[in-house]
Order: sequence, then structure tokens, then C-alpha cells
Amino acid sequence: MLDFRLEENQLLWAILTFQILEYLWEFYLARRQHSVYCTKVSVPTELKGILNEETYSKARTYALDKSNFSMIKGLFSIVVGTAFVLLNGFSIFWTQGKMVLVKVGLNPESEVQVSMAFMLVLNALTTVIGMPFAVYSTFVLEERHGFNKQTPGFFIKDQIKSFLVGQVITLPLVASIVAIVHWGGQFFFVYLWAFTTLVILFLMTIYPDFIAPLFDKYTPLPEGELRTSIEALAKSINFPLYKLYVVEGSKRSVHSNAYFYGFFKNKRIVLFDTLLKDYTSEDKKDEIPAEGTEKKGCSNEEVLAVLAHELGHWQLNHVAKNIIIMQVNLFLMFAAFGFFSQYEPMYRAFGFESEKPVLVGMVIVLQYIFSPYNAVLGCILTCLSRRFEFQADAFAVQMKKGRELCDALIKLNKDNLSFPQNDWLYSAWHHSHPPLLERMAAIKRSTKSKST
Repeated sequence: MLDFRLEENQLLWAILTFQILEYLWEFYLARRQHSVYCTKVSVPTELKGILNEETYSKARTYALDKSNFSMIKGLFSIVVGTAFVLLNGFSIFWTQGKMVLVKVGLNPESEVQVSMAFMLVLNALTTVIGMPFAVYSTFVLEERHGFNKQTPGFFIKDQIKSFLVGQVITLPLVASIVAIVHWGGQFFFVYLWAFTTLVILFLMTIYPDFIAPLFDKYTPLPEGELRTSIEALAKSINFPLYKLYVVEGSKRSVHSNAYFYGFFKNKRIVLFDTLLKDYTSEDKKDEIPAEGTEKKGCSNEEVLAVLAHELGHWQLNHVAKNIIIMQVNLFLMFAAFGFFSQYEPMYRAFGFESEKPVLVGMVIVLQYIFSPYNAVLGCILTCLSRRFEFQADAFAVQMKKGRELCDALIKLNKDNLSFPQNDWLYSAWHHSHPPLLERMAAIKRSTKSKST
């Protein structure tokens, strides 16, 4: 039990005050970045002759639209979130969870069952509230700028599938967490951390093979020059490439990406079809491109440069370092929950007079009480991620892919209509990947340093 006591009202207002201050900080940063979009109307000197005025103007308009949408969504979120806390939303939905159990003939006295029902009801509400924003983002904002490729039918099916898969994973996890806390005694957080770590590793293992294919089509990259070159690149640094896939991301959007996953000797590389300029899937080979349109994507050499960057993350153990950081942070957060788990004013502040539900207590601690810690940690991890990105770029330079990587970054910037200029404070707080101009400058410095 804690040696100090805070009245529940003091605790509640302390939490709400930080939430509002955090929102105001984010709004301030967003306005700074919005000002950049409004005032930087000309192509920067570094991109003269590389990025034309038309593309730059389209990127600026896209950025302004996203900025306006983000600020409206942020305002809505803080209003709804504050109302949820002030109106004892957790207590209300806990009661709703019990009512659901009664209606289906289950036990409303079982905390495990109530926790699962509570989470189901809360997830359903969150999905419904967020749906108008998802629809607007997909069919208005992204559609307006030429990125959306989803039909309404595909979107609806995708949303239903996402919700169902999410519940299949989340609800048993919730039940297990509640059971472990009650079973584990004073040091339950140690067992909870061990269990969660195993679950995370398990999901990371099965997700690419069993969950991701439920949403997107993955096919082996066909034999040819690109596949041979990728295999040679992987072999040159002893990367244990097991499989090489192309994911049909073009059914959703024309945005591009590439990544690798897997443990030990079972590494897979995944390329979005939108990344590959010279690739066409089997079911689209008969399609005739619209007159005057140029296929987006990168050349084979540019794709290899992007992969050299991704392989740099592996070679420099960035993935392993991130997993270790994540696990240490997870342990600290569970330990904090262990410290606060029996703190009665915390539960009363959120509308629970006699009950101390494990799941609700965990959400309060991790989401609300830990908010200042999460904000600071997020900033630190963003800085670390940027450092990792620069290191991976430098690795690509060592692989003699610096020029091609610059070309690929410019091309991806054009294809994705990414605005190349940023407010320094907004970028430092939000951008886990350094902006284009910073990466280009760093690559050029690395190339010059390597050649001298």
C-alpha cells in the first residue's frame, strides 16, 4: 500500500490537466508545421531540378489537407476522451459488460468474463466512433489526392475482418492477464511480463504467415534479375534470407514500403508491389495503363538500395535493440501497475466505489498515470529511431548504394507526395524517420567521407 494518499478528485484533475497540456503541446507543434505548409510555397534549393513545381504544389496541398484533418481529429479525441473520464466511462462500460454477460447466460460475477465483455463493448464503441474518420480519410482525403484504391465493399470487408481478428487475439489475452494478476501474488508483474513477452514473440512469429495474409495477398517474387540481385545482396552480408515476397498493397493504396521480418535463420523480405516499377502482378498483366500516365515505383537498382538500408538495420542489430528496449519498458510499466494496483483512490476517481478491476486499473496506470513518462519516452525513442535510420543509410553507402538510395528516397517522396520541408521542433518530436533533406545531406556526407 502507498505511504501517501491523494484524494480521488485531485488525482483525476491531475490526470486531466496533463492530458489537456499534452493536447495543447501537440496542437502547438501542429500549428508550427501547418505554418510551414502555408509559407514554404517554393521548391527548396536542394531539390531544384529534381522536384518540379507541380509535384511540390501537390505535396503541399496534400500536407495541408492532412494537417487540417489531423487537428480536427485531435480536437475531437481530446473532447471525447475528457468526457469519457469525467462521466465515469470505465465504470459505465464495466456495468454494460456485466449486462452483456447476463443476456448471454454467462457469469457477471467472474472478473475474467466481465473483463472480456468490457473490452468487447469498448472496442466496438471505439470502432464505431472512429469509423467516420476512417471513411473520410480513405474516401475523401486519400481519394482526392489519388492514393486510395479501395472500393467501399473492400473497405467494409476489411474493417469487419480487422475487428474480428482483433477480438480473437485481444479477448483471450485479456482473460489471461486478469487470471495471472490474481494468481501471481505480490510479484504478479514478473509473471505478467514473462507471459506478455512470450505472446509478443509468438505473434511476431505467426503474424506474417497466418494473420497478414488474411488482409493482403503475398506472392513469391518471380525469378529474374531483381530476385537474383536481392539474393546476392543478402548473401554478401550473410543475411539468412528464407523467402522473398511481394505484397499486393496496390489494392489499398499507391503508397510504398519494404520490410523484413522473422527470427534466426528464417528471415523474409517483403516488397510492396507499389515499390517496384518493373513489376506487374499476374492478375494485372492484361490491364492497359491510362494514356499519359507513368508507372510509379523504383528501378531495380533503387530497390536494392532501399533493401541495403533495411539490411543495415539487421546488420547493426537495430531490431534486437528495439525489442530489448520494449521489454525493459514493458517490465517497468507492469512493475508500476503492481505498485498502484491496490490504490483505492485511483479506482474511485474513475467511478469504482468497491471494485478494483485488474483490466481497468492497468489501463488507468499505463494510459493515464504514465502519460508524462510515455511522452518523454516517446521523444527519446523518436530520437533513437532517427539515429538508427542515419546509421542504416550510412550502411547502404558502405554497400556502394548511396547514390541509388538518394534517388530512391526522392522518387518515394514524389510518389507519396511527402512534403520535403518541416518545422524543426515538430520534426524532432514526431518524425521517427529523418526528413528527406536531412537524409540526403547525411548520405552525401557519408559518401564523401568514404571516398576520402
